[in-house]
Amino acid sequence: MLLLALWELGSRFGVIPERVLAAPSTVAETFWALTISGELPANLLVSLARALAGLTIALIVAVTLGLISGLSRLGETAIDPLMQIKRTIPSLALTPLFIVWFGIGETPKIALIAVATTFPIYLNLFAGVRGIDVRLVEAARSFGLSDWSLVREVILPGALPSFFVGLRYALGVSVLVLVVAEQINAQAGLGHLINNARDFMRTDIIVVCLLVYALLGLGADAFVRTLERRALAWRPSLVEQ
Repeated sequence: MLLLALWELGSRFGVIPERVLAAPSTVAETFWALTISGELPANLLVSLARALAGLTIALIVAVTLGLISGLSRLGETAIDPLMQIKRTIPSLALTPLFIVWFGIGETPKIALIAVATTFPIYLNLFAGVRGIDVRLVEAARSFGLSDWSLVREVILPGALPSFFVGLRYALGVSVLVLVVAEQINAQAGLGHLINNARDFMRTDIIVVCLLVYALLGLGADAFVRTLERRALAWRPSLVEQ
């Protein structure tokens, strides 16, 4: 609160020029105006659609590769080295290449999010599968569980905590990449609002969009944590809920 008060006073007395950073009161007024006009909700939905599309692709790819690599030594040999190579390449460095391949439409934006969020989910799921207690697997086999039943009843539930860690991390990454991806000739979305605001030096709109990006990240993390608590209700917790 003290920081906001100092920010407001600095703006009011001209210490912080409006072209450098708008006052908190101005940001709040702009947020309300953009919301009432429907401009902010409409662009927010576009950004959410992009992030959701990229995350859906990442989930499908990461879970498939994570299970193949985690459950099979041959799968690990074939898949894991390629995923580790991908990890060492900054996802945002692929932006120029994706523009060459896919143009400047929606595809490169979604592709960037998908590529950036695949590895966190893959790595944590792989670690979760490989971290299953062997004695638990042997006990399940002694009860006559088939390979598929073993995966469904023992391995997947045991790997869920690690999977959710990867998913939480991937959601945070998706918001970060979304900020950059929407700078690629976006015709709608929060990035489009930021680009227009930059051209007209509307720092109030830029701050509003940055705050919305931050709230997206917090909201996504809270959503996954809620899913995690419900899906892992059987797991004992060190800290009481």
